[in-house]
Amino acid sequence: MTGVISGRSATLTTPNGPFTVVVSEIDSVLASGWTGYPSALTGLIHPQLRPTTVEEVPASAVQPIADAVTAYYDGELDSVSAVPVEQHSGDFLTQTWKVLRDVAPGAPVTYGDLARRSGNPRAFRAAASACARNAAALFVPCHRVVRTGGALGGFRWGLDTKTWLLTHEEMESR
Repeated sequence: MTGVISGRSATLTTPNGPFTVVVSEIDSVLASGWTGYPSALTGLIHPQLRPTTVEEVPASAVQPIADAVTAYYDGELDSVSAVPVEQHSGDFLTQTWKVLRDVAPGAPVTYGDLARRSGNPRAFRAAASACARNAAALFVPCHRVVRTGGALGGFRWGLDTKTWLLTHEEMESR
């Protein structure tokens, strides 16, 4: 049974290309990413939260979220951390997504660090899985997680985008 009856999506123009958000009836981000296609995002949403319909709307219809994304790209890196997000999964993944929201811009962590912060130091693979299954890119900043030694690891939206975001955050954090 789906918990959300309808959702809305809006696509913004960013330096990394189109960025689409899918939001719930209560303006929480359900999914987001660098795509112009809401259908590329809806499958990432947990079935209990997945809207049965998604209406494409102008960015002005999700103004606070659109403003936060614009502010992020303008250098206000913490602007996206105040945007409500709804994700659902098991305890460890849910906890890891919460912990990710506390990873500071310009201070990436390793998968091992993320596992420790999430309460299970040996669960670095599960921490990597939480990043891979994160539906709310940018708002839950999985791009701030790197491999031990600093290698980037994977990123659903491409390593070019991950590199750009990390560089942007490092420069703006100085």
